[in-house]
Amino acid sequence: MPLARIRHIEIRNFRCIQSLNWFPSPGINCLVGPGDSGKSSILDAIDLCLGARRNVLLTDADFYSLNVEQPISITITIGELDDALKSLEAYGAYLRSFNAISGNIDDEPEAGGETVLTVNLSVGSDLEPIWTLVSTRAEEQGQSRFLTWGDRARLSPNRIGALADHNLAWRRGSVLNRLSEERADTSAALAKAARDARAAFGNAADAQLGETLRIVEQTAAELGIPVGRDLKAMLDAHSVSFSGGTIALHGANGVPLRALGVGSTRLLLAGLQRKAAKEATVILIDELEYGLEPHRIVRLLGSLGEKETQPPLQAFITTHSPIALRELSGDQLAVVRSIEGVHSVSPIGTTNDVQGTIRLHPEAFLAPSVLVCEGASEVGFIRGLDLNAVSIGHRSINAAGVSLVDARGISSLYLRAMPFVGLKYRVGVLRDDDVQPSAADEAAFSAAGGPVFKWRPGRSLEDEIFFSLSDAGISGLLAKAVLFHGEARIDAQIRTASANTLDLIACRGPVTGATRGAMARAAQGEANPWFKTVSRMEEVGRDIVGPDLRNAEPGFLAILTTAWQWMYGG
Repeated sequence: MPLARIRHIEIRNFRCIQSLNWFPSPGINCLVGPGDSGKSSILDAIDLCLGARRNVLLTDADFYSLNVEQPISITITIGELDDALKSLEAYGAYLRSFNAISGNIDDEPEAGGETVLTVNLSVGSDLEPIWTLVSTRAEEQGQSRFLTWGDRARLSPNRIGALADHNLAWRRGSVLNRLSEERADTSAALAKAARDARAAFGNAADAQLGETLRIVEQTAAELGIPVGRDLKAMLDAHSVSFSGGTIALHGANGVPLRALGVGSTRLLLAGLQRKAAKEATVILIDELEYGLEPHRIVRLLGSLGEKETQPPLQAFITTHSPIALRELSGDQLAVVRSIEGVHSVSPIGTTNDVQGTIRLHPEAFLAPSVLVCEGASEVGFIRGLDLNAVSIGHRSINAAGVSLVDARGISSLYLRAMPFVGLKYRVGVLRDDDVQPSAADEAAFSAAGGPVFKWRPGRSLEDEIFFSLSDAGISGLLAKAVLFHGEARIDAQIRTASANTLDLIACRGPVTGATRGAMARAAQGEANPWFKTVSRMEEVGRDIVGPDLRNAEPGFLAILTTAWQWMYGG
């Protein structure tokens, strides 16, 4: 049987989204990006438009910029319909055509087009929701209608949230009712004495709901969730009314499965949704990582079919987990971006440089701004300066939404920076100037609006700090080097760097141009460089350079000031 999939989503004037047009993937759509970019609002819009509900509670705050004069409009086009939904007798005037290549959605059939239905939810200033099927042809004939309740229930997405009571009982629309055609008749058990009803129904339910119970057992075992064997369907003692929802899943020990932890519950429900895919193919998961350890995040994604060529489900997911980004491929990840209320959802992509960047620096895709540093030294240096700035009352660059990326060398600097440029992140580059990158790559980056922060001509980071700090700062750098490597090694390196004209004792004396140069060369020697790790350069930035900046050479200070202004959003 065909499995319904969302082909197109259009959102107007809903919460932070003034306008969005998006053609999602038929498989996993994992939305990433900085906080408050509208990711959860997109999931809410899908749920409100397609959910099997008779009413929704909305307020003025759900309108873009609180402007209730501009109605909320959520329009979703659904393809891969089954025969019942494509029936001319049922929805003939509302069947439309979708061209996956051009993205055209038209009322009239198109050669090679797919038959689709388009659902619209509109909400005006009276806060009353109106659901309709979209068809210009029908409107011209004065017709208006919506899906039958049964079809709405079948197309309704299943949302996995923190609360799972609904899905772990045989209630209308729950995943358990979608696993099989089995339905329990509770009347016989409930007719018995109230004290015996729970146990009596538990004994009879295995015959009535056995297939569903075995599917749940198998799924839990596959996902490593400890629910035990011989699950039972028993009357829920906490239920107020005697109805289908009175029947809930219980473990072999009689404890309701709703007592599972949040993570186990979400993982189990995702697995069950996979088993129920023939009845409901769209799943919504907000904050994928909530309640899950890293290895269980990977397992949940596996249960959704993230490695399968033919995805069993169409999943709409939001996440702030680097684990999830590293696990998924670039065509399953999409960045949500907003420019003056106009939203876009852009696939990250699957080129080698993009995939490599995702694997190495997934956390950077979760920040609004990215500073790509030539190497570990620059990353540690910026982190150290930031720690010093925070200690004296300044705002952290992390609070400003900046993520630092280690490009691991000048040759891959723009290989790491350009994927972020293509996805419209704020991206800057920080590099040495002793070795030059590709001129063409740097020109392309600059042409795209990316700022390049670099040390003065011919200088490395070590050159800059040893030639720019005050005499007291230089003494502090030397003391750090001795702390990290010991006097004997530092003395030998200074002798080598100065052709035996200077030693550690001389460098501990008056600071001169010669001693600065010898220490700068020694610090960046190929064997045992003084500070070329994140942690060591972080200490240097925090303890030595940061406190000495007020006394530093103006040219060096100007470079850092410009970089910091950019990181703060200037």
